[in-house]
Amino acid sequence: MGLPVTGFNVTEVKKPRVGESVPAKVSAELTYTLANTMHRVRDEWDQFREHDVVFLVTLEPPATQFTGRLEDLDVGEFREAFGVTYIRGAEILEVLDEEGNVISDPNPRDRKTPVGDVRTVRCILDSGQYDQDLDFMTRSGGDIYSSLNLVIRRKAKENNFKAVLETIRSLISSQDTAIPDWLHNLFLGFGNPGAAQYFRMPTQIRKFDWRDTFLDRDHLLASFPEVETINCDEDLSPPFVLDFQQSAESKPEDRTEVLTVTSYPRVNQGPYPECAPRLNAVRFTQVQVEAIRSGVNPGLTMIVGPPGTGKTDTAVQIVNLLYHNFQDQKILLVAHSNQALNDLFDKIVALDIPERYLIRLGQGVKELEHDTDYSRWGRVNFMLQRRLELLTEVQRLARSLNEDESMAHTCETAQHFLLMHVQSRWDKYLKLLKEPKKAEPTPEGHAITQTRVAQMFPFCAFFNNAPGVLFQGLSEEDDLEIAEGCMRYITNVFQELEECHAFELLRNGRDRGNYLLTRHARIIAMTCTHAALTRSRLVDMSFKYDNLIIEETAQILEVETFIPMLLQKNERGVSRLKRVCLIGDHHQLPPVVQNRAIQRYGKLDQSLFTRFVRLQTPTVDLNMQGRMRPSLAKLFNWRYKNLGDLPQVVTSQMFRLANAGLSYEYQMIDVPDFEGRGEHTPSPHFFQNLGEAEAVVALFMYMRLVGYPANKITILTTYNGQKHLIRDVVRTRCSWNPLFGEPSKIVTVDKFQGQQNDYV
Repeated sequence: MGLPVTGFNVTEVKKPRVGESVPAKVSAELTYTLANTMHRVRDEWDQFREHDVVFLVTLEPPATQFTGRLEDLDVGEFREAFGVTYIRGAEILEVLDEEGNVISDPNPRDRKTPVGDVRTVRCILDSGQYDQDLDFMTRSGGDIYSSLNLVIRRKAKENNFKAVLETIRSLISSQDTAIPDWLHNLFLGFGNPGAAQYFRMPTQIRKFDWRDTFLDRDHLLASFPEVETINCDEDLSPPFVLDFQQSAESKPEDRTEVLTVTSYPRVNQGPYPECAPRLNAVRFTQVQVEAIRSGVNPGLTMIVGPPGTGKTDTAVQIVNLLYHNFQDQKILLVAHSNQALNDLFDKIVALDIPERYLIRLGQGVKELEHDTDYSRWGRVNFMLQRRLELLTEVQRLARSLNEDESMAHTCETAQHFLLMHVQSRWDKYLKLLKEPKKAEPTPEGHAITQTRVAQMFPFCAFFNNAPGVLFQGLSEEDDLEIAEGCMRYITNVFQELEECHAFELLRNGRDRGNYLLTRHARIIAMTCTHAALTRSRLVDMSFKYDNLIIEETAQILEVETFIPMLLQKNERGVSRLKRVCLIGDHHQLPPVVQNRAIQRYGKLDQSLFTRFVRLQTPTVDLNMQGRMRPSLAKLFNWRYKNLGDLPQVVTSQMFRLANAGLSYEYQMIDVPDFEGRGEHTPSPHFFQNLGEAEAVVALFMYMRLVGYPANKITILTTYNGQKHLIRDVVRTRCSWNPLFGEPSKIVTVDKFQGQQNDYV
């Protein structure tokens, strides 16, 4: 998309750095107008952000207008046909409106509504190209930059090439990049391919809390059939703590183990419904449990997940256990597509993890199906809003204790209030409970309705808004547990306020965002593209993380898998990474490489995951699918080792009943040429087939008339061109008619990777 340039000036040329001949920086200002543009187009141009790239073009219309076909022109002929004289690139620093207000601020809270139609873009030019242009203009006497008359922008998703290439270049030229020692030899392709397995690592963790991984004792016992001895009492219930020890008779290289199981009661966190923990409801299979154990332990974990085998649920439980068992460690989640990352993030949000520790970087945060904003700026705004809510709670607590409410004005004064008025009351309360109970006569005709624990509890007035009766009076032990839960709730309020203190002290939105990312957040999610875009910025901010989990690894280029391992500075030449968990399926879609020559001869379509599999690196192969009928699974289960079906796809009524109005569970339909035309390409790489589009839309209309819900139907295609054609046919035949409507999604196969629907 392009607009005429109304003004362009080079504003600053810095002197070359020592040892260089090109300018250190070339700054410029570009002006254009959005007058007479549609509202949608105006919004797209106002979405410019820092580091976006625009192209500046000099167009000199030829004497005769070109009337041929674009696809028949090569690059040189295109320039002559349309009068393209010069093309220069520029990287955006900020965008200003007519009144000089910055409208490209990344924080939505600080972003201002643009005023007027004129936009001024402050940008930087390519220093090397500018130096060459000066030499050319000196020799020829012309002025390239005053002749630039057109500004062109690309789609945001296609506009990241510069940052990605710079990241790759910096990694190649850097001397201090390092991956973990236990992964080094495997990455280079030599040594023992299984050396990074958790049970071969000297740092293996034999005892840790499995929390809600197991639904009951029987689930636990069925998950470890290869363990020699399991010491588990009959009356144990989740949560479980598992301790794996080497059998005394076994050799060090053997995996003969003795498992000791212990349990502990869940702690009361407060009297409100939101204080109850959110528990896992997935009954993990034996292989999934092994994958979870491997993922929690240090080392490399490679999980092969065929369709419907629950690899995302497995990854989410790994995140859950890492978060709760290692409080001082950070987790980085990476995926190939925004959709896959959003699916993973959606399930993490539903876990028993406070949302203040979650952050989602990149543009895909807009696609999350939540009212909550998990972007960096959304999290900053959440922490500021949360601070006000918590201070209101402290103010209510002070009022209930008849203390000065001014103590709740700031996070710092609230901490003083905790020590002086809250903790002192609690300590006094516990001391009184330890004193011997005095026998007091009960008035005749009256029964004791409250225990001593409830009578002396100092915060009853504060919890008078709790649902139901606060103390049940069943026993002093039960009431004391409730009292301790109430105190934990109060303590958590002040702990959250302590975490909000930094956001109170930092006054700049950018500083708050950087602090949130580098110090506060513990689970950070981004796409591999965003990791490549922001690597230098993250390293400069001293961003650190200990665990890396990558989804859809088999779809990611090797360099895109490599970059997320290097988003932090080394500590004395040693990588901080403790765990790398790669999740994917090398039998499904490979990385997309559009250049056939590079794909064929450069092996770029081979992912790091696939290369590790070819090197015979041990993998955990998930082997039970629960997504589709067994008859449908037979279409692909021959490609995997021992892929079976979960009980619900055999016994559940929804899988046993036939599909109304359809004779077959799946069909392969050969569609002949429609109106004398089959597959064609209106433009390069834009494949369409009208006959197939009409056939699939006709089937959708038939299913809707039979009674299938539109939101349960998805239409997939392998080409972007066909996707747009099907959408056009649906809009023409169905969208306007309430009998049909539109299907849930009309997308390409690779965009639907990892998702599911009832009818496809």
